[in-house]
Amino acid sequence: MMSKIILIRNSYPSDISIEQYTLISVTLDGFRKVTKPRKYELYDIFCALLYVLKTGCQWRSLPHDYPKWSNVYSHFI
Repeated sequence: MMSKIILIRNSYPSDISIEQYTLISVTLDGFRKVTKPRKYELYDIFCALLYVLKTGCQWRSLPHDYPKWSNVYSHFI
């Protein structure tokens, strides 16, 4: 089931559109760790990862608009 995504943060050039995200969301959700419920939308976590990849910034340098860096990092290690 696809939940509606509402942006409450600033947009960055590295973000993908909601339409692009819906195409890959099923695949991303299939990799879900079932140890605990998510605190943040997977869209925001994925966009934060794209920001790190595009800018080459350190994890701890993620803008505060994104979820906490350690949460993003733990999803993609």
